[in-house]
Amino acid sequence: MNIEQQLYDSALELMDKRYPSGEGFTAAIRTESGKILTSVPPDVKNDSLNVCIELGAYLEAFKIDEAVTHSLCIYREQEDGEIIILSPCGICQERLSFWGGDVKAAVSNKENKLIFKTIRELMPHHWSIVNGETL
Repeated sequence: MNIEQQLYDSALELMDKRYPSGEGFTAAIRTESGKILTSVPPDVKNDSLNVCIELGAYLEAFKIDEAVTHSLCIYREQEDGEIIILSPCGICQERLSFWGGDVKAAVSNKENKLIFKTIRELMPHHWSIVNGETL
């Protein structure tokens, strides 16, 4: 089984466990040593306090001092609903750029297939280019 499918399966397993009914949101990331870390967004009463689905896993990778190599988020409306792959938002793309332009992220697509793109592909005009850097 490839890395991308392992991430998807890990996120789906967490979704089934954490959200047995109703909507669900989960993320899975892979670190340079091969660890798979998962996360969910917190439940909040004030939506302005919410954070991205994958943030917990990113923070865990940073805590254990390991670079992230892959990132994936999934969502469903109901327990029997279609699992939707979510591209990282702009903030999470910026977070992933901390580990370089070769980090791969699952991206939304019309076919809802498991497709990964590098952060460099998602952000070809990243602001760091003005400093002579490239992702």
